[in-house]
Amino acid sequence: MLYLLLYPLHTQFSIFNVFRYLSFRIIYAAITAFVIAFVLAPPLIRKLHSYGIGQKIREDGPSRHQEKGGTPTMGGILILFAVVMSTLLWTDLTNRYIWLAVFAMVGFGGVGFWDDYLKIVRGRNQGLTVAQKIGSQAVVALGIGGLFYFLPAYSTLLSVPFFKTFTPDLGLFYIPFAVLVIVGTSNAVNLTDGLDGLAIGPVIVATMAYTVVAYVSGHRVFADYLLIPYIEGSGELAIFTAAIFGASLGFLWFNTYPASVFMGDVGSLPLGAALGTVAVISKHELLLVLVGGVFVIEALSVIFQVASFKSRGKRVFLMAPIHHHFELKGWEEPKVVIRLWIIAILLALVSLSTLKLR
Repeated sequence: MLYLLLYPLHTQFSIFNVFRYLSFRIIYAAITAFVIAFVLAPPLIRKLHSYGIGQKIREDGPSRHQEKGGTPTMGGILILFAVVMSTLLWTDLTNRYIWLAVFAMVGFGGVGFWDDYLKIVRGRNQGLTVAQKIGSQAVVALGIGGLFYFLPAYSTLLSVPFFKTFTPDLGLFYIPFAVLVIVGTSNAVNLTDGLDGLAIGPVIVATMAYTVVAYVSGHRVFADYLLIPYIEGSGELAIFTAAIFGASLGFLWFNTYPASVFMGDVGSLPLGAALGTVAVISKHELLLVLVGGVFVIEALSVIFQVASFKSRGKRVFLMAPIHHHFELKGWEEPKVVIRLWIIAILLALVSLSTLKLR
């Protein structure tokens, strides 16, 4: 909005020429989102308290978590608002990729809100059924994959990290692949959101990494130099990821241990979907396995636990997702969180190195 309103004035006032620079708008999108989240968080927390919208704690979890019962939840509404507002303010609204990314975040935010609402109404930690949640997510993701597939510049080639020329063409199968990436990432972030600050930390790291990826993918010179797919217009997505970064920082201020507010599914589901959508549009889908390595680990721990228990009647971990396993082994919650953040940072650095190591 600011770009379309103010940049045309650069011919009369040279100061407005700064709006042509993507780097300038990336920085201020992050700052704007942070300020919105930071300023609005306290009144939102008070409002959630007044309405009695508190977290319901699962009874089979670590006993120390029971004291968190009643902590305001659904704080992800704040993240959604901050991201969307900052993105609309600083990006080029004629860019089609931005609208796809915003649609993904709002659509999955709606699914998360529905799930959280049912939990509040029922008074227990049980919202949508698995089939309802996955089905709703798949419908939204299918819409994104289908729209992206029919864009004029669309490519069904798959970019594989560390390889220059190995780019398999998925053809029409790229649509279900995109759905898998978006839905899978959304639920992986959701599974990770079990400790104070645990999910939002790796989200911050991942969005930093994909801000770089989106920027270079949308820059012809950088893309050609790095031998990665050039996606015209995808650079604007760096503003979207920067907005997520800023909003997440603002939310983390209040979500850090001991948390004053939880994001709920209305926060975790759209954050994961946003990462998956950016990965698909920037043609770095497989890189998400590294960038979001912590989310992958958390999701796999649940899959292995369920598969092992159903096939052998034995558990692999003391409890899944794996962050609860470490808690039950005696690790303090902040230690689990910080160590997984460290892993997230290291994996993000490795993932960025793949842009050159081909």
